[in-house]
Amino acid sequence: MQRILFLAFLLLSVAMQAQPIPAKTTLFDDGWRFHRGGAQGAEKPQFNDTDWRLLDLPHDWSIEDVPGTNSPFNKDAVSQANGGFTTGGTGWYRKTFRLPRAHKGQRVQVQFDGVYMNAEVWLNGQLLGTHPYGYTSFWYDITDKVQPEADNVLAVQVRNEGLNSRWYSGSGIYRHVWLTVQEPVHVGQWGTYITTPQITPEAAQVQAETQLFNESSEVAPLRLITRLRSPAGREVARTEASQTLAAGASATLAQTLTVKAPERWSVDKPAIYMAITEVYQRDQLVDRVEAPFGIRSISFDAQTGFQLNGQPLKLRGGCIHHDNGPLGARAYDRAEERKIELLKASGFNAIRCSHNPPSPALLAACDRLGMLVIDEAFDMWREAKNPYDYHLYFDQWWQQDVANMVRRDRNHPSIILWSIGNEIPERGTPAGAATARQLVSYLRTLDATRPITAGVNDLGPDKDLYFAELDVSGYNYAAGGDHHKPDIYAQDHARLPKRVMFGSESYPLEAFGSWMAVLDHPYVVGDFVWTAFDYIGEASIGWLGYWQYQHFYPWNLAYCGDLDICGWKRPQSYYRDALWKPNQVSLFVKPPAPSFPLNPNKEEWSKWEWHDVVADWTWPVQENHPLTVEVYSSCEQVELLLNGRSLGLKPTNRASQFTATFTVPYQPGELKAIGRNGRKQVSTATLRTAAQPMRLALTADRKTLTANNQDLSYITVELLDAQGTRHPKAENALKFEVTGPGVVVGVGNAKPNSLESYQQPQRNAWQGRA
Repeated sequence: MQRILFLAFLLLSVAMQAQPIPAKTTLFDDGWRFHRGGAQGAEKPQFNDTDWRLLDLPHDWSIEDVPGTNSPFNKDAVSQANGGFTTGGTGWYRKTFRLPRAHKGQRVQVQFDGVYMNAEVWLNGQLLGTHPYGYTSFWYDITDKVQPEADNVLAVQVRNEGLNSRWYSGSGIYRHVWLTVQEPVHVGQWGTYITTPQITPEAAQVQAETQLFNESSEVAPLRLITRLRSPAGREVARTEASQTLAAGASATLAQTLTVKAPERWSVDKPAIYMAITEVYQRDQLVDRVEAPFGIRSISFDAQTGFQLNGQPLKLRGGCIHHDNGPLGARAYDRAEERKIELLKASGFNAIRCSHNPPSPALLAACDRLGMLVIDEAFDMWREAKNPYDYHLYFDQWWQQDVANMVRRDRNHPSIILWSIGNEIPERGTPAGAATARQLVSYLRTLDATRPITAGVNDLGPDKDLYFAELDVSGYNYAAGGDHHKPDIYAQDHARLPKRVMFGSESYPLEAFGSWMAVLDHPYVVGDFVWTAFDYIGEASIGWLGYWQYQHFYPWNLAYCGDLDICGWKRPQSYYRDALWKPNQVSLFVKPPAPSFPLNPNKEEWSKWEWHDVVADWTWPVQENHPLTVEVYSSCEQVELLLNGRSLGLKPTNRASQFTATFTVPYQPGELKAIGRNGRKQVSTATLRTAAQPMRLALTADRKTLTANNQDLSYITVELLDAQGTRHPKAENALKFEVTGPGVVVGVGNAKPNSLESYQQPQRNAWQGRA
């Protein structure tokens, strides 16, 4: 096998996983054969796939170069600007595996964490089933179709055809696959459900519900032992129950445990407990399941807002899509974890998974790192947004997809809200409200511990019927607190004083007004910018805006994220620092000419861009020409200095929207902003003129990788001058080579209209880095 790397570049590590598969659940990602295009008869075990490409999952063929080219982008791609001009189509996967004799008589199932989309799955030529939705996990019991001690062929056809998404979806088996081998008597899939209905400083009541199955041919007398382990690994509670299950029967057992002096899960101290479930049949251990969970309380109301563990907390939120930039949709655990690490470091305490359930790895990272989550089901119901999207499958599949989302995810302490949809076309109609009631009612049968919300746009009283079905109301683009727009939050609060609201989406350009509304109104519990992390697709909404057209090519990134696709902070992220954190100061310059050509026909309401500013004091043909300099600061005032000479002192507070603007005749050298509270200097930001690049600096985010064919290291390459200053205009061509058991799995530079390959071991720098 191999090892691996990514951009900024990426290193992915390797494990030699032996087949046959050991008992219980095993990662089933290695050793698949892949073919891009049609393959008649490929579901049959005797089909000859020896000329197919051998690869390991997760995999996304849309991020790969279009065959015959050196780019994944094509102006004529069906996806157009929505999908970032990437190509979908049909693909086939096949995996041959063996089960040893020891597994005879056991139950076998295969689980897919995510396949985009329209998956059809066969085992040994027999159809297991289809799964249209590209974002929910699904599984099949293959016990009666698998052949012990013989070759078994698992075949998956994936069809990402036609216009079916409003963003980059990726194509293929882009999340993990798992194989589970277990005794006929076992805990059901996602069959452990942990809640904490009562919590005090002295004790927490923990309710454990366990779904048991007896798929044997005889009566099974069972003992169920549940133990709780503290974050430090110490056993803190234990209980036992007995149950006799008839052959072919199932039962759900409820057990109550008490944890003394519980450590509460919070965004600052995300304490993770472990529930260990053991099933004994006549004193023989037949199944064991570990379920991480957290002890925490949440509440929402219009008087006190959102409370976590009884303490008010404003949600500093951001929306995210599921892709991982240069990796495409491939959901490596480390890529998902890094995304949350970077957002947490930039001040976010909450994310909205827009507009679909995320990977299990992302939720696990949110649990570990202390990031709150809105877990969202759909972007549409019965009415289409695109001709081939989920509306074709909603009536037949919504209940199964909601169940798979909630049953899979409900033990995660990070999740504080379920969302049933985003900007649903029928949101303002009685029929839409009735569908919402149907979804909400069913979801509450699966989990009644969390409130339910949705993201709603075109706000007005016609949405009242829809909002009435929800516990918390998601407002898209309300932008309260801005003198130039009416305060929709305050207007609706006057009409409906018990309604709890939050900004489920907001424009970057309206960051100030959106956040002031959160601070000013206790019934507005948070704000979620569109977006926290940039993404492929909706190409150029952060520059050329709406409406989108084919001639926007070669733009392929949205270019609206606080962080770009490589994870580097963009100017609006530094502005948000000034809104969210004390003693912040950052420094940016408006280019003398636009950074990219403008769209003269951009709609006035399209405001996903940020001000055209750059962290750049290298303007060789602008000497003595005036440049506009913006300083973002949460200090009381800032002073600007050019080559040590003061250019004045300006306040940075709410009245100035935490921004000081200076006009500075350009001179090479050092531009420095000093943030002051009173007379005390508390923070600085500096820009220096760069000379020609003289050397490369490589910085790895992690220097040690686990040898499991999944781990990544992100390596940032910077082009520096002799003094160590990154040249902000350098676009030198770079080539990457790895020695040893690792490979480059992705490269990128975050340039929003670059057509370069994400797969080849080369990339031009942009703004002096890659």
